[in-house]
Amino acid sequence: MSVRTQSSEPSGEEIHRAGFACFVGRPNAGKSTLTNALVGKKVAITADQPQTTRHTVRGIVHRPDAQLILVDTPGLHKPRTLLGQRLNDVVRTTWAEVDVIGFCLPANEKLGPGDRFIAKELASIKKTPKVAIVTKTDLVDSKQLAEQLIAIDQLGKELGFEWAQIVPVSAVADKQVDLLADLLVPLLPEGPALYPEGDLTDEPEQVMVAELIREAALEGVRDELPHSIAVVVEEMLPREDRPADKPLLDIHAFVYIERPSQKGIIIGPKGKRLKDVGIKSRKQIEALLGTPVFLDLHVKVAKDWQRDPRQLRKLGF
Repeated sequence: MSVRTQSSEPSGEEIHRAGFACFVGRPNAGKSTLTNALVGKKVAITADQPQTTRHTVRGIVHRPDAQLILVDTPGLHKPRTLLGQRLNDVVRTTWAEVDVIGFCLPANEKLGPGDRFIAKELASIKKTPKVAIVTKTDLVDSKQLAEQLIAIDQLGKELGFEWAQIVPVSAVADKQVDLLADLLVPLLPEGPALYPEGDLTDEPEQVMVAELIREAALEGVRDELPHSIAVVVEEMLPREDRPADKPLLDIHAFVYIERPSQKGIIIGPKGKRLKDVGIKSRKQIEALLGTPVFLDLHVKVAKDWQRDPRQLRKLGF
């Protein structure tokens, strides 16, 4: 069992590597937070509720010796809806195409059936190296961490495969995040950079803006809502007749929910909640795009969209 807690010495030869790594794990294992920590900027939405990632967000880590492209997939889970099935299909397709798979397992939760379900799926992918990433180490003491590391090593043995590495990290406390990148890079193929220097993601801006609005809308809502919220940015246009030094970007977006009863939860008493969502997401969008924004938000009901193929297509799934 090879558990890494410090970086190995770099070799004298200048080899450049570039490739794709994807983080898998059950919902809420810390995959998006880890992606953002490695990229050094927010490219994936994070939320208290599990199962909030729906697109494969690519975060790009630029280093002198390598370019590591991170694919952040939805959490693999037993699906209950058509949306759930589609999310699982996205995960499996991604696994088949990447150079290395990072399996995120929270340090503060014992291995459960969900972890075994994913580990079994991973065992069937023979060629791709698999790195066990023990996340959220800031939430446990050293004894608990040691027990988790042993359990994860054991899990690989039980299923007949060897972890390429087992790496404890804390994205929140910024512990061993750089080390993780150091250990993923040698597993990538040699080759030139695949994206221009400075690009942090290949997600279209409109998709990222919609995700930031959805993240703000998810905050603090009751449990029944997370999966019922979808956001579509209808248009993003620079306001005409503005002086060059005072630009303004007009963004018109719809927040879709599944039932009329949910409308009140999102809008809040006297519209206060929706206003808060607008203020919070506008700040994030302005930071992302580097320009002042006028954000126009409306709430619409798209009845049972998670089960309706036509509506899923319209909402981008």
